[in-house]
Amino acid sequence: MSVPQYFAEIDTNNIVIAVHVVTRQFLDENPDRYLGIYVETFVDVEGKTYAGVGYTYDAKTKNFVPPVYIVQPPIEA
Repeated sequence: MSVPQYFAEIDTNNIVIAVHVVTRQFLDENPDRYLGIYVETFVDVEGKTYAGVGYTYDAKTKNFVPPVYIVQPPIEA
């Protein structure tokens, strides 16, 4: 049995839209099933960030950047 691999599916803006557990070989052998752009992401690898939906892929560092959420105080009525 092979070690699981994780691939982030990214859109044209490098935003992660899904993460799949699949081997590179299976991805390559099934292009009609896996349309789009896939980048490998790693679990428990020092210096690497595991991708999640909404993360951005940075091609220069070959790593994923989490989204930044700004919490706004509630509007008083």
